[in-house]
Amino acid sequence: MNPHPIVIIGSGLAGYTAARELRRLDTGIPMQMISADHAGFYSKPMLSNALASGRTPQVILNADAEKMAGQLKMDIRPHTRVVALQPDAHRIVLQSGDTLRYGRLVLALGADPIRLPLEGDGADAILSVNDLDDYRRLHNALQGKREVAILGAGLIGCEFANDLAAAGYRVHLIDLAAQPLGRLLPPLGGAYLRNRLEAIGITFHLETTVRRMERAAECLLLTLDNGTAIHADVVLSAIGLRPRTALARTAGIEVNRGIVVDRFLRTRYPDVYALGDCAEVEGRVLPFVMPIMHAARGLAATLAHTPTPVRYPAMPVVVKTPACAAVVSPADAHIPGEWSVEEGGDGVKALFRDLEDRLLGYALLGAATGEKNQLSAQLPPVMA
Repeated sequence: MNPHPIVIIGSGLAGYTAARELRRLDTGIPMQMISADHAGFYSKPMLSNALASGRTPQVILNADAEKMAGQLKMDIRPHTRVVALQPDAHRIVLQSGDTLRYGRLVLALGADPIRLPLEGDGADAILSVNDLDDYRRLHNALQGKREVAILGAGLIGCEFANDLAAAGYRVHLIDLAAQPLGRLLPPLGGAYLRNRLEAIGITFHLETTVRRMERAAECLLLTLDNGTAIHADVVLSAIGLRPRTALARTAGIEVNRGIVVDRFLRTRYPDVYALGDCAEVEGRVLPFVMPIMHAARGLAATLAHTPTPVRYPAMPVVVKTPACAAVVSPADAHIPGEWSVEEGGDGVKALFRDLEDRLLGYALLGAATGEKNQLSAQLPPVMA
């Protein structure tokens, strides 16, 4: 038996879920977690709908690193940064210069917010929310402010816009696409969502982007490509995430869009695994909660010496926009097909079928969300 522990790099949902699932299967296996931040446990999805309900950063944090270490019977090292991997030697190198040996290594590195290259002296004031520390910065920045501009009308952008508007802020939502949730909804669904969000005071600026961002007295001045000028107290970027792959790449681990792994979440090094936002599983990067949960269960079984390939069932995504209930089950973008859309006064039901009329995905808004379970039962698994 390898005398060295299983080391997990990353203390987000992926890292902690893998640790928890493994501890359920094996109460004695040694584990160690390395985290660049405080390593506290919290629900990251909660961050995009916490403002309206008054949830402070302190309330969102469920348990600190010390408490999690006790619960999971593992060594947790917060505020410890890994600067290099040495998979041939089964070692990791810390920023302090120390090295640690591992028996098996789990990369749960997460992803970084994508930043737009903007002109102007205000570009460095853009905030993004990718973890609890980011939320704390946003929460502090919003105190005493009224106007917020959000870059990106995708899933996270729409959720934050709804939450901020419900909390009493005036919100501008800016996106290059012609509609909100452009990658998930057909045009009629996007129009329905837009109307519901406009009804709570959100102003959309679509088919344009920010060209310049400058400091102007006590606020920020955004100049859009279409010539519109927007004054905002706070600017939040929500245009997407990029998997953290630099550590793996420099260690000689294959990287594509994410860290390339097989169905057992193994890299080309048999004792190095990856899961969560940083991982690309047989060509798929799935940055949602349900894929992480399924991946963590499979990986835990594999680490407990029962090799288990990851299987993904149909995994609907609930969009946290209370102004417009919405749930989507995205279809594979590479499979040809078409939408059929039904609109009623109280909702939109959109079904995506392939050329053989098989249901591959859906988008439900308003009252149509009541059909989620029925339709999900008809979907094929994402990965059988």
